[in-house]
Amino acid sequence: MNHETDFVIIGSGVAGLRAAVELSSRGRVLILTKSRADESNTEYAQGGVAVAMSDEDQIGLHYQDTIRAGDGLCNGAAVRLLVEEGPARILELIEWGTQFDREGAKLSFTREAAHSRRRVLHAKGDATGREINRTLLKKVRSLPEVTLVPYAFALRLEISGDRCEGVSYLTRGEDGTHEVGAGAVLLATGGIGATYRDTTNPDIATGDGHALAFRAGAALADMEFVQFHPTALKLATAPRFLLSEAMRGEGGKLRNAEGDIFMSRYHHLAELAPRDVVSRAIFSEASRTGSDVVYLDLTHLPSGFVEQRFPGIYATCMKFGLDIARQPIPVFPAAHYMMGGVLTDMHGRTTVRGLFAAGEVACTGVHGANRLASNSLLEGLVYGARAGCAMAASPRKAYTPRFTDLCSVAWEQNETDSAPPEQELRQTMSEFVGIVRHEQGLREAADRFAATPFGRGQDQSAQEVNNKLINARLVTGAALYRLESRGAHYRSDYPHRNDSQWKKRLVACYDLPGRRVRYSTAEIGGTRET
Repeated sequence: MNHETDFVIIGSGVAGLRAAVELSSRGRVLILTKSRADESNTEYAQGGVAVAMSDEDQIGLHYQDTIRAGDGLCNGAAVRLLVEEGPARILELIEWGTQFDREGAKLSFTREAAHSRRRVLHAKGDATGREINRTLLKKVRSLPEVTLVPYAFALRLEISGDRCEGVSYLTRGEDGTHEVGAGAVLLATGGIGATYRDTTNPDIATGDGHALAFRAGAALADMEFVQFHPTALKLATAPRFLLSEAMRGEGGKLRNAEGDIFMSRYHHLAELAPRDVVSRAIFSEASRTGSDVVYLDLTHLPSGFVEQRFPGIYATCMKFGLDIARQPIPVFPAAHYMMGGVLTDMHGRTTVRGLFAAGEVACTGVHGANRLASNSLLEGLVYGARAGCAMAASPRKAYTPRFTDLCSVAWEQNETDSAPPEQELRQTMSEFVGIVRHEQGLREAADRFAATPFGRGQDQSAQEVNNKLINARLVTGAALYRLESRGAHYRSDYPHRNDSQWKKRLVACYDLPGRRVRYSTAEIGGTRET
């Protein structure tokens, strides 16, 4: 089936829905989402949304905290837009019906790691993403120009010359491929967490947008920077459930297997240190004590506080026989958020004309090498709106950074009738491309992935595994090239940050005719837009 629309959005999380609101007055909008409309990474965002709106806060402080967490690699201009435009986006949500938690008439703010102020808004204690998604879905469904198609899986971007002109996709229960032409396409597909064995992400986080863009020839940047959330529940009987950073913001303490509080030995902010620091500290303490977990301890907090402040987390843990108000919680880091992604400017424009990206799939440089806690929902709102504005404009420009070539690497893409071994792939990523990396392990992973053929199957499950394999190869390759430690990328063989050589973006782009990946560097903020 072939048809046309004005705009296509792939993904129904915060970035895609906010872009749809912006586009609805400019033409017909088709949203494709591969699961239910309300199933996205946004839905699982517990902690909150960071925004400088409290009496004690300032936009400049939010800017400084974001820059500091990004470990020297943030695009300052992108951060400035995030923190300056954020309050207006939050006020819109409130006007549209979002029910953030309050203390009397005032909004209630909490503090999370690496924030200098209590600036994290939350809803229903620990269901912030779900509440924001509810509001945006209700808003989008009220717009007659917007059509939302669930269970629609994007197979490929349709490229004509140097321009993206549509999408081919599958829909559940229907035979054949649908092709839809569009004036502009937005990728809002979330992250790559399901590429790892241990992840806080839902199973749908298979990096589809990253892979779609890569196959279409768009540039991807900062793929080595995968953030591990320090505190994911680790019980043999339970999934790797996220335990919000706000739990440490409200006074939770980390103890090793010997019962000792240890974070002050690693950072002066202790439990409120940046996520990469806390994750590596947990990794180190578990290794030192011969354990596979440490413990998040909330038992010293006032009676009833944990149940009231974190009702969803409390109820989930109780299902597995763990009363977190009275028992320390076994935790260990898990893959959580991708700082890198499809390279864009501050209007969501990629290096392919007509193709845009926003949210976790995109890389504006706003997060640098390590995302500041709870900036992701704000990014989706701010840059989803900005991408929507740019998509509506004409002509639709491409983003053209100044690249400095490093090398070109052969990209073999052998195919087989069977799907790639998914569990082996995820295990390899967790073992060799995780919290602590080393050249030997990275080369072992790269060799395994290069020897793994892609599946020929055109069904969704086969293509999702192919997408994971593409992202695994890109993350591993970037981690091999960056010969330093910075933010979420830690090389035990290069344990120090090296600004003289590596204060720059690492970019990968696929040359389809030559079947090679071009690796380049680009300045953090220097761009040329045409």
